[in-house]
Amino acid sequence: MNTFSPVSGDYPDAPRLPLITLAEARQAVELLTHFGDDTDEGRAAFQLAGDIALRLPAAE
Repeated sequence: MNTFSPVSGDYPDAPRLPLITLAEARQAVELLTHFGDDTDEGRAAFQLAGDIALRLPAAE
């Protein structure tokens, strides 16, 4: 039986940066939309693009 010790450590108090910027997220949506087609992968890319786009703030 494998057992692991609990994870512990010091975490910074500073606010964390987002994984990607808003501009990068919009580019990712644009790229995913570009790959949208009638294949299973294309439909999944288009669906993911739509899901992400709904979470982004409106363009200014």
